[in-house]
Amino acid sequence: MSKQLAEVGTLFLHEARSDYTVVANRDGSRVLRGRLELKETSAGPRPGKFRVLRDGEDHPRSPDEFVDLARAASRIRISEQTSPERRERLREMLDGYQLEAMTVRTCRRCANDGRYGPITEDTAIEHNGEHICRDCARRELERELSYKGEFTGAAEERLEELLYDSKDLDRIVNLLQGGLDPDLTKYDEVSATVEDVSPVRTDELDLHPALADHVQDRFEELLPVQSLSVRNGLLDGDDQLVVSATATGKTLVGELAGIDRALKGDGKLLFLVPLVALANQKHEDFEDRYGDVLDVSIRVGSSRIADDGNRFDPNADVIVGTYEGIDHALRTGKDLGDVGTVVIDEVHTLKEGERGHRLDGLISRLKHYSEDRMERHEGYDGTQFVYLSATVGNPEWLAERLRATLIEFEERPVPIERHVTFADGREKADIADKLVKREFDTKSSKGYRGQTIIFTNSRRRCHEISRKLRYDSAPYHAGLDYGRRKKVERMFGNQELSAVVTTAALAAGVDFPASQVVFDTLAMGIEWLSVQEFSQMLGRAGRPDYHDRGRVYLLVEPDAVYHNSMDRTEDEVAFTLLKGEMEDVATHYDETAAVEETLANVVVAGKRAKRLNDRMIGDVPTKHAVGKLLEWEFIDGFSPTPLGRAICRHFLAPDEAFRILDAVRRGTDPYDLVADLELYDDEE
Repeated sequence: MSKQLAEVGTLFLHEARSDYTVVANRDGSRVLRGRLELKETSAGPRPGKFRVLRDGEDHPRSPDEFVDLARAASRIRISEQTSPERRERLREMLDGYQLEAMTVRTCRRCANDGRYGPITEDTAIEHNGEHICRDCARRELERELSYKGEFTGAAEERLEELLYDSKDLDRIVNLLQGGLDPDLTKYDEVSATVEDVSPVRTDELDLHPALADHVQDRFEELLPVQSLSVRNGLLDGDDQLVVSATATGKTLVGELAGIDRALKGDGKLLFLVPLVALANQKHEDFEDRYGDVLDVSIRVGSSRIADDGNRFDPNADVIVGTYEGIDHALRTGKDLGDVGTVVIDEVHTLKEGERGHRLDGLISRLKHYSEDRMERHEGYDGTQFVYLSATVGNPEWLAERLRATLIEFEERPVPIERHVTFADGREKADIADKLVKREFDTKSSKGYRGQTIIFTNSRRRCHEISRKLRYDSAPYHAGLDYGRRKKVERMFGNQELSAVVTTAALAAGVDFPASQVVFDTLAMGIEWLSVQEFSQMLGRAGRPDYHDRGRVYLLVEPDAVYHNSMDRTEDEVAFTLLKGEMEDVATHYDETAAVEETLANVVVAGKRAKRLNDRMIGDVPTKHAVGKLLEWEFIDGFSPTPLGRAICRHFLAPDEAFRILDAVRRGTDPYDLVADLELYDDEE
């Protein structure tokens, strides 16, 4: 006992069944655990039996050793949870030795386990009708987390932070079971910000009369980002990169420039977007607004609109197209006539894998088309390029590379609450249903019911979630026919739907005035969202003319991955996205991308291909790419071979081309060849 006597700082006494638990601590660590029984004597209660517990066994000691232990302690504490009668007996016993003790509030679980766990009003955690210490609460939380799967450090830290802030373990457990306590799910709030930009009046704009009448009927003043763009040369033909949050009016910037020039006879407007669904919507918008004064056409894929049989008209005044649709026209030598304005919507697509290098090449090829036409057609003044994006991490660098004036506007029209809750895949649809119902049952101060966009990672999942929502909703993805998508858009706009459940199609800008965004997953297909994609998608929540605020909910499944190629879990990704900085927009070239774009530039520009490569956003290893094209006989000098031309017009990567060639030479049935290519893509 001599060592224990020397090391005692606090001696803690707690009521057990028929005796008392004795714990001796030093610097927060237990140095002795024992049992004490009292006996009645003529002088009052005195130590009767004293046992030290060590290695799971009782070791009887003299009662006097307890007295020595108590005298060696710098302080003695009695648990408040000890009954008043038995607490009084302890005091009488200690008084007999002229020892003082203080009653303290302690954790019953600690005491039962032979630990001294003092708690205060600031540290006590409520659980099952009692208060326990932080350590016991944390252990209980870890036990609950083990039932839900493996949590990452970031997720555990978040839950511990909520536990200590709320001081209520039961609320945290409820959160883990799909509860939607907004005080606990709320991660942060992105405040509304307002930049002081004096508006430009629409009646002051130097526009073609037909456009001026149309614009003035819609607006008296331009929105801030539109005003900034006009003041910085938009209507003078200057190239611009316009970076501004979702729903701040970027589309009209491109419209003002392109429609005005088309009406004045200064060349047609090409309005380019990444997805067919978005092209269809923009085509209908332009047809409705300007179809009476301009010919409007569409170019998606190789030739036609989704389902109405209208063919692409290269002579139209306004051509809405996907990137690939217009690039296909260039690669196949279509004459697009005089192009006055090119609007590239969602220009941050430049950073994406396959689509990024193709957009980079397309921009360069369009600039070449404009320059070549200026040389050949007197009186044609060239093309104005307007690039639009909601999210760019390096806008100054990108504007410089694009040789465009940067118009940056950082206003957030309404605040956005960001919420995180944890759920497994089976619970997510039920939680989404509760969120959709709660939102649709409320109205903003502007009289609009709350509506929700639910993002998920597959078309099948869109339908699965939509079926489980109690209020009317609809799936929305690129697999639906054009008429069905338009019906969903119309019903949502008329507030006939509480929610749409969608894949990435909506993330790129289809216009749904939602007050709430719910992430069923943080993946799109088999890849995790980037900070940029996440920011753009959550920016769909809340419109200034409809809502007072936006709400965003991340439904996070601990330890979840959606493909074996994913190297992080969903709970890791969640906090990376919430805390992350916007990624830079840049295009990176491996051998495959360099060869594909160099071949396309040779097909379009011949000997000028190097010039096209040199002005692209990414650094293209031209010499290596040309060497490979010659080696594989895709080009002969600076002319494409018939094989190279075929590969180019079908957007084939070299490995795809070689697989097709090998299959053709083996006499593989075309249907089997297509099946083999699909299987290969799935494996990739």
